[in-house]
Amino acid sequence: MTMNSRHQPSPDEVADFHAAVADARPLKVAERVVHERSKPSPRPRQRELDEAAAIAESLSGPLEIDDLLAIGEADAFLRPGLPRSVLRDLRRGRWTIRNHIDLHGLNRREAHEEVARFLAESVRQGRRCVRIVHGRGHGSPGRAGILRQLVKSWLSRSKDVLAFCHPPPSDGGEGALWILLRSPG
Repeated sequence: MTMNSRHQPSPDEVADFHAAVADARPLKVAERVVHERSKPSPRPRQRELDEAAAIAESLSGPLEIDDLLAIGEADAFLRPGLPRSVLRDLRRGRWTIRNHIDLHGLNRREAHEEVARFLAESVRQGRRCVRIVHGRGHGSPGRAGILRQLVKSWLSRSKDVLAFCHPPPSDGGEGALWILLRSPG
């Protein structure tokens, strides 16, 4: 039987209900103290938003002339304080490539995220020599290799990168980089 707001229960229905619940007893009240959950520590949300906005602007905004000059067209990089033999050995292929990533089809932001993730993962796994294929820029407007320049800039700023250079044409040439990473730990 369904009840709606216009139906008044009959005396028989009320008697049936009372008979059905005649054995019911109230639940015992738990004698426990319920503590409030501690409040989470405050997060510096505005600072996080400001940092995210600064990163987004630096990745998507136009390149300034100072940025282009800093990036340069360097064919290789060697962290200051390391012997030149490290770069020479890297150029000669004395290190085995242990991991690689291809950035074709990615925009600046996506490429930056992938490079950061790739470097961190490679260092964590102890893969000292890796290859990044960034392309030559033939698909870019004006056929300018902006991503190629940006990858070099990102690598030169990374504390994990000891050296990098372009591989021979058989392994990507100007469209790729061999990178020597620091040891984990």
